[in-house]
Amino acid sequence: MRWNGLITPREDPAPEFKGITFYEIHAKSIINKVPGGSRVPFSWTINPYRGCSHACTYCFARNTHTYLDLDAGADFDSKIVVKTNAAELVRHELAAPRWRGEPIAMGTNVDCYQRAEGRYRLMPGIIKALGAAGNPFSILTKGSLILRDLPLLQEAAERADVSTAVSAGFLDRDLWRLAEPGTPAPRRRLEVCAALNDAGIPSGVLMGPLLPYLADTPRQIDAAVREIAATGATWVSAIPLHLRTGAREWYLSWLAEHHPELVGPYRRLYGNGSYAPKAYQDRVTRLVREAAERHGLHRRNAVRAITPRPRPEQLSLL
Repeated sequence: MRWNGLITPREDPAPEFKGITFYEIHAKSIINKVPGGSRVPFSWTINPYRGCSHACTYCFARNTHTYLDLDAGADFDSKIVVKTNAAELVRHELAAPRWRGEPIAMGTNVDCYQRAEGRYRLMPGIIKALGAAGNPFSILTKGSLILRDLPLLQEAAERADVSTAVSAGFLDRDLWRLAEPGTPAPRRRLEVCAALNDAGIPSGVLMGPLLPYLADTPRQIDAAVREIAATGATWVSAIPLHLRTGAREWYLSWLAEHHPELVGPYRRLYGNGSYAPKAYQDRVTRLVREAAERHGLHRRNAVRAITPRPRPEQLSLL
């Protein structure tokens, strides 16, 4: 593996970490600049982990594991790189004269509240450092563990702009168990959204990704948005599935095993590219927007439709 300062891999004997190997490293930096021109609404990120035990079959970050001489499939799900000095680095880099206090996004590559966080507890130190510096930040997660740090988020919000979001592209339990086997159930994530909003920490819902032919019918979208609106979500966004190298091969292999009848339709929809046609993207984001209007979410909150296309080089250092 190409990683300077790598410590001996460690397998945790605890049942909740069965099959997962942790690679503990001392990173050289932690606040990463997003390359100019990237179509994402933030410029700086913090990612305390690489790889993700959430094991989402479609995860766009899978190919980043190949930069470490690991594979984008099972290795991505089970071989987790842990930046053990993350909190220390955050404090150091926020104090640097060149730092200008710009907003920082977390959970944009792999989930900072995946199972590893229960063992390593990196996020409390990161949140404390950001709060102490009064630096604005946002967190995107599928994990319910974020509620452990709710008091810290509230403290940080007294000094900085703090926002959160949960990711839930669908609510179907059978699909969840197959496509996102390492995550909390989708409705549990909506409970997290409601708890964050009740505690005064703004939280929206990212319906990402919307899976073609599995979770994108008008009825499915309407039902999901209805439940999202009930959480008090501050916004809802839709991201149709995109399949870049690494994610494409792993997801299509999963599709062939569990929904072989859809392999042909997917190949026709995506062709040799990573993105569904614009007409498809426009249709599903319109369905989300219309559902939000029906269920009253637009009257109190922002409704957004996002189809980001981050560049591959954006992910190489995250």
